[in-house]
Amino acid sequence: MTQARLEKRAEHGKPAFHYGYVILIIGILTVTGALGFARFGYTTILPSMKVGLSFNNSQMGLIATGNLIGYTAFSLIGGFLAARYGPRIIIVFSMFLAGITMVLTGLANGFAAALVYRFLTGFGSAGSNIPVMGLVSAWFAPRRRGMAAGFQVGGSGVALVVTGLLVPQVIAAWPENGWRISWFILGGLVVLLGILSYAFLRNSPAEKGLLPVGAELEQPGQINGGGKNGTRVDSKRAGGAGTAGPAPAKAGGEKIQWGNVYASLALWHLGLIYFMFGFSYIIYSTFFSAALVSDKGLTQAAAGSLWALVGVLSIFSGILWGVVSDYIGRKYALAVIFGLQAICYALMAGGQATGILLLSAILFGLTAWSIPGVVAAACGDYVGSRLAPAALGMVTLCFAVGQALAPAVAGYLADLLRSFAPALFLAAGVAALGCLGSFTLRPPEARC
Repeated sequence: MTQARLEKRAEHGKPAFHYGYVILIIGILTVTGALGFARFGYTTILPSMKVGLSFNNSQMGLIATGNLIGYTAFSLIGGFLAARYGPRIIIVFSMFLAGITMVLTGLANGFAAALVYRFLTGFGSAGSNIPVMGLVSAWFAPRRRGMAAGFQVGGSGVALVVTGLLVPQVIAAWPENGWRISWFILGGLVVLLGILSYAFLRNSPAEKGLLPVGAELEQPGQINGGGKNGTRVDSKRAGGAGTAGPAPAKAGGEKIQWGNVYASLALWHLGLIYFMFGFSYIIYSTFFSAALVSDKGLTQAAAGSLWALVGVLSIFSGILWGVVSDYIGRKYALAVIFGLQAICYALMAGGQATGILLLSAILFGLTAWSIPGVVAAACGDYVGSRLAPAALGMVTLCFAVGQALAPAVAGYLADLLRSFAPALFLAAGVAALGCLGSFTLRPPEARC
């Protein structure tokens, strides 16, 4: 559909229910499976899986690292493939891969098998999560982008609620093999969510003859440049970003300007900040239950309940901070979030009283998935909607390197010093550096 036809359709009024909200709902469910179940399901399963396979903390940390190395390996190429061929096919394939390998994790009988399956699950997680987050820039106009990304990352919070309540009950019912059954259940759910993705996801509003959600609030062919100046963007130069969003590149079509992504100093700066988030948050989220059980003396059921509380609060964290970032700017929102998370990690490391541990969980829940949403919106701000999946893939590579390194380091420190406190203090220090680095982010040029 041409630009003229899209603008003509916009003049006759927007539809009663924009299909962009269907994309958003499926995006939330995709994040729930690809990231929530596939990665954070490990947090509640870890203590029982460790006992069942007679592993130590270093081995469990290495298994987590294997998963995150897989995520790292596919993060860059996943975004590239989504920009090149369209997000939908990449997301569906990756969801199936993640679900099947999660089931296989439940069948593992040794360290090598568990490591390989979790590595492959990481492939599936990256191939699903990165492209679906990139769809936000296609289906939502700039002034709605932070909010929409915030809703999507809330899918991880939904998964935390489910795993925090479900997994302890499954393990209590089947003490010996409950961790295996938990992997079977979560893997099956991811496959089902992959089927939903195939049925409902679409690569761009043009496939439905629509403009992005919120585009009717702006002049046709214009953007607000972050809510301010309404700089005009030529739709061809932007690759159709202002109307139709990303579409697969076609032979003989306009050449994609990959240098706008991979040679951008601003994006590499954003990637470095994202690295700090990946390194710090994964220590807390991976060893949350293990630290509460081994260091603080809580039962697994009590730790699971706290994790479920984190999940409930975190559902809204991305929405809250996405909207905040739309108003005060991405860099200031990132700085505040990092500061709160540094306090959260330090409280978990040094606290023993129930109230302090509860405060730590609340702070993490209120900020848990906010940074991925803000970063996804920032990628669209920097390079436009068509290149947003590739930009998100590039900065996620930095993020993934951080989160791949951290679990092995944290597990080693826990075995060496017989406590998770040093690793959590390390996470707090890295988050503090992220806070400082966020203040120096350069503003994006006005684009769609």
